[in-house]
Amino acid sequence: MANSNEFKFTETHEWVRVEGNKAYVGITDFAQEHLGEIVFVELPQVGDELSSGGPLGVIESVKAASDVYAPVSGKVVEINEDLLYEPGKINEQASESWLVAIEFNDSSELDGLLDDAAYEKLCQEED
Repeated sequence: MANSNEFKFTETHEWVRVEGNKAYVGITDFAQEHLGEIVFVELPQVGDELSSGGPLGVIESVKAASDVYAPVSGKVVEINEDLLYEPGKINEQASESWLVAIEFNDSSELDGLLDDAAYEKLCQEED
């Protein structure tokens, strides 16, 4: 990951990059490596309300289908439509392949996310 200090992580392997009151959300390199070749992405609609820890979408690979979870509560204000047509981009650059942007209204939810060191430790424990 190019500059991992700008990212926060969930224990379910989503990354979060905050810009203003928007949280851009994707899945981590660790997640995409374990999924294998990604062949399909299901995303919410712009305007959908998401709850922290609730389902955000589904990513299917040649190995399995996995739920993706919202790291913060809020309204979906953007989806990365490119991934609907080219889901394999996640395998190529997971840290650049955001899935959705969530406009959050409670920034304290970000405090519960993992920093780079804590996430690396989690990945080592799961491998």
